[in-house]
Amino acid sequence: MFFVETNILSFSGSLWLKHQVICRLIYCHCNYSCIPCGHVYGRSCLERWFKQFGKNIGKCPQCNRKFRRKEMINLYAPLIVVPNDDLEKEVHSLREQNESLKLEKAELIMEINKHKKMACLEHTLSGSKMRRHFECSDGRWISTAHSLVTFIMEPIFSYLQNELELYGSRVMGIDGSSQIIMVSGKAPGIERDHVLSKISLLSQNEVDTIQLPPNTKAIRDLTILPDGLALLASLGKKLLLFSMRSNNLVLKYDLPAPAWSCSGDNNNTHYVYTGLQNGMLLVFDIRQTAVPVQVMDGLTGHPVHSVHSIVLSDGGSRILTASSSGPCVWEVGSSCGRPFLIPDMENRGVCISLACGGYLDSIVASFRQKVELSNDSMTSQIPMSPSPSPILSTTGKIGSHVLITGADGLSFQSREVGKSIVSEHRMPKSAILRTEGDNSLFAYGDESSHGVHIWGLPSFRTHTKLKPHQHPILDLRYDRRSTGHGFLGCISEDRLQVFSCFESVN
Repeated sequence: MFFVETNILSFSGSLWLKHQVICRLIYCHCNYSCIPCGHVYGRSCLERWFKQFGKNIGKCPQCNRKFRRKEMINLYAPLIVVPNDDLEKEVHSLREQNESLKLEKAELIMEINKHKKMACLEHTLSGSKMRRHFECSDGRWISTAHSLVTFIMEPIFSYLQNELELYGSRVMGIDGSSQIIMVSGKAPGIERDHVLSKISLLSQNEVDTIQLPPNTKAIRDLTILPDGLALLASLGKKLLLFSMRSNNLVLKYDLPAPAWSCSGDNNNTHYVYTGLQNGMLLVFDIRQTAVPVQVMDGLTGHPVHSVHSIVLSDGGSRILTASSSGPCVWEVGSSCGRPFLIPDMENRGVCISLACGGYLDSIVASFRQKVELSNDSMTSQIPMSPSPSPILSTTGKIGSHVLITGADGLSFQSREVGKSIVSEHRMPKSAILRTEGDNSLFAYGDESSHGVHIWGLPSFRTHTKLKPHQHPILDLRYDRRSTGHGFLGCISEDRLQVFSCFESVN
C-alpha cells in the first residue's frame, strides 16, 4: 500500500465538501467507500476491520470521527487515478536520455565503420602507385589520384535493428521521430479480437496492447500523423484516430462503406483522407468531429486501396489514389473537378499497389496480370511478359512496377518498368525511400522469396535484398527522421522486422 495526497469531492447532506485528504489505496480488486467525514478507503479493508473487532461502530484512522457500518457510501468508479507529475516527468526524462544514448551509440558505430572502410581502402590502394582509379563491385570508379580518395555515398541498410515475433499481424505504421511502430492484427486466443500493438524501438520488450472499439472489425490501413496520432481505416465502416501518447481513442467517424485506405495531408495537418470500398474518397477536418467536409465519387466502384498526399512545386497539393483500375489524381477543394486516371495505365493489368514519396518525381504503380477465363475450359490464362532475366517461382505471378513522374499535377508520363513476383490475391503495400541527395529507392515484398527487395530508381537495378520471412510480406512502411537515418519496417503473419537506413561509404 502507499499514501498519496489528493483532492476528493464527497456528498454530505445537501452540500459538496472539498477535503484535502490522504487516500489509502490498496492494490486489490475492491470498491472504494466514503465515510461521513469524507475520507476514502477500500470497501473490503473497512469490512475486514469491522469483522476483526466485531463492532458496528468505528473511528476514522485520519480524524478519529466515529461512524457506523451502515454509513459507508460506495463510490462506483472503475478506477481511481492519482497522477504523480514529478514521477511522470522523471520517467519522461529518463526515456529521453535513453533514446539519446542509443542514437549516440548507433552514430559512433557508423562512424567507426566508416573509418575502418576508409583505412582498409587506402591501405589497399597505397600498394599500387600507378593505379589512378579503383573499381567498385558494381562497376563504378573512384578517383584515387595523389592519395586523395573521393568516396561515393550511397544509402544502404546497415543492420537489422529489431526483429519480433507477432501473430496475426496485418498492417503497420512507423514513426521515425518517436521510434514507435503501430501494428494491427488479431489478438491470440479463442475470440481473436482485432487489436493494436504499440512497439517502442527504444525498448524492444515494451509492447502495449490497445483494444479497439466494438464492431471495428479488421484494420485495412494505418497511417502515422504528426503530433503522435495514428489514423486507422476499418472494414467496420469506421475511421479512427488514436493518440499514441495516451493509447486512447481521440476521434471516430462513421462511414457509408468499409474503409480500405487512409492518409494525412502533407500541406495541412488538420486534413485526413480515406478511400472506401465503393470507390469514394472522403475528406475530413479533424477539428470537425461529425461529418466529412467533402465526399467525392470515384471513376469506378472498385475499392480505393491506396491514398497519398503529394506536394506540387508551387506549394499546392493533389491526392493520388489507386484502385484495381490504376492510379488516379484528385483535386480537393471548392473548385475541384472529376478525378482522372493517369494515362498509359489502362492496359497494364490489375493495379495492386501504389508507392509515393510525397512528390511528383517518384511514383511507382505495381500491377499483376489480369486473369482471363476461357469459355471452354474456364481456366486461368496468364500471359507471360518478356523479362531481362527469367524469374522462377512456385507461388505468385509475374508483376510489373511502373515508374511515373509528373510535372504540375496534371501531366504525367510512365518511364522504366521493373519485374518481380507478386501476390495472386493480396494487394500489399510498397514504399518509396527518399535518402540524402534526393536519391530514391523502391521497396516491395517479393512473393517468391518472402523478403523485401529494394531497387534503385529510375533504373530498377537491384540494390538490396533483405532477410526473408517464413511467410509472405503483408505490409511495409518507411519513415525518415528529420535529421539522421530512416527506418524501414515490414511484417508478415508472424514477424516484424525493422531496418535502419544510413548514408554510408561503399
